[in-house]
Amino acid sequence: MQGKSNVISGLNALLAYELAAMDQYFVHSQMYLDWGLNKLYERINHEFDDEKGHATKLIERILFLEGTPNMVDRDGLLIGTDVPSMLESDLRVEYAVGDKLKEVIAVAESEQDYVTRDMLMVLLDDTEMDHAHWLEQQLGLIKRIGLSNYLQSQM
Repeated sequence: MQGKSNVISGLNALLAYELAAMDQYFVHSQMYLDWGLNKLYERINHEFDDEKGHATKLIERILFLEGTPNMVDRDGLLIGTDVPSMLESDLRVEYAVGDKLKEVIAVAESEQDYVTRDMLMVLLDDTEMDHAHWLEQQLGLIKRIGLSNYLQSQM
């Protein structure tokens, strides 16, 4: 099915964010594992899998619309150097993904591509209600109990 070029372009822009989030979560999860922060490793490795699932859905939709997925570009990739900067960086990319999702949802709606819109609404819910919310909680815990106590709880 031939899709609208602006919808395909929007999906590729989203893909650039999802691939960046996927790469970032992968590197961060491996850093947590190396540091012995096993609880953080498990959660962020799970987020890596979620982002891979999001990217897969976008690729499938782009292909269905007879577009070509752009697997080269990454948007928003920023690897942290310590736990707070890693969590903040992950939250920044989730906020960026959420903003881009809302933008592309509006484009799909305007083009009456309701299947794409509905698929993106599921990704938006996952981005806002699961990923971003959890990261906000972790940063809040660091502020409330201190970094040392937080790190100890993640071993």
